[in-house]
Amino acid sequence: MTNARFAQFVEATGFVTDAERFGWSPVFLGDAEHLQAATRVGAQLPWWHRIEEASWRHPEGPASSIADRMDHPVVQVSWNDANAFARWAGGRLPSEAEWEHGARGGAVRNRFPWGNDEPDDDAAIFCNIWQGQFPDINTQKDGYLRTAPARSYEPNALGLYNMAGNVWEWTRDAFRVRSVAKHAKARNSQALQNNEKVLKGGSFLCHISYCYRYRIAARMGMSPDSAGSNTGFRVAYDLPPTGET
Repeated sequence: MTNARFAQFVEATGFVTDAERFGWSPVFLGDAEHLQAATRVGAQLPWWHRIEEASWRHPEGPASSIADRMDHPVVQVSWNDANAFARWAGGRLPSEAEWEHGARGGAVRNRFPWGNDEPDDDAAIFCNIWQGQFPDINTQKDGYLRTAPARSYEPNALGLYNMAGNVWEWTRDAFRVRSVAKHAKARNSQALQNNEKVLKGGSFLCHISYCYRYRIAARMGMSPDSAGSNTGFRVAYDLPPTGET
C-alpha cells in the first residue's frame, strides 16, 4: 500500500497509527556513529534505534518526510493499522498461503517471484534488497537506499510488484514455527504470548549474508502493535460469488 493511498485513509477517517500513539518507532540507522553507540551499550541489533516521533508520516523521524515518496509503500504501520486500512478499503490482509500463491505467480514452485535466479550485489538486480556489506556499506546498486516506488522492477506472472524485498508485508495469520526442534517450542511460546503475526517478503535490508528472507518461503513474526521503517502491507480482495457482479 502506498503512502498516497494510506494518506487518503487517514484523511477520511482521522485514524491514528500505533506508532503515533506510542510516540516512537524503530528505525534502521547503519552509519558508523549510530552502530558504535549501540554496540557500546550492548545492543544485540545495533542497527535498530528507537526514534522519537517516527511514524508513517515521518518514517525516519521528524526530520524525514514522505512528500517525495507518495508512490512508495507506506511504512511504520502495525498489523492493527494494516487491518484498519483493509476494512476501510473493503478488503482484508491475505493469509500466508494466499500471499505465497500470489508471490509465486500461481501454482508454480519458484524460489523467488521472478523465478529461481539468485540476486547478487552487482548484475542480477531483481528486487530492492541490500547490496554490499550489511549493515554499514550499501552500494545502492539497485538505486535505492531505503524503499523503492511500489511499482518498481518487473511484475510477476500475476502482475504483482515487489513481492520480494522493499518492505515486509503483514498477513492475517498467527506466527508459529513449523518444526519439532527443541528451540521451536520456546519460540512458539514467545509468539503466542506476544500474539505475533506473520510477515512475508523481506525488505530493503535483506542480504544473503544476514537476512535471506526475500525467498517466497521465508517469514518473520512480530506483535500486532509493532512497526518499523521497513514494514508495510498489501490488501487482498475477495471475488464476488459466481453469478454476482
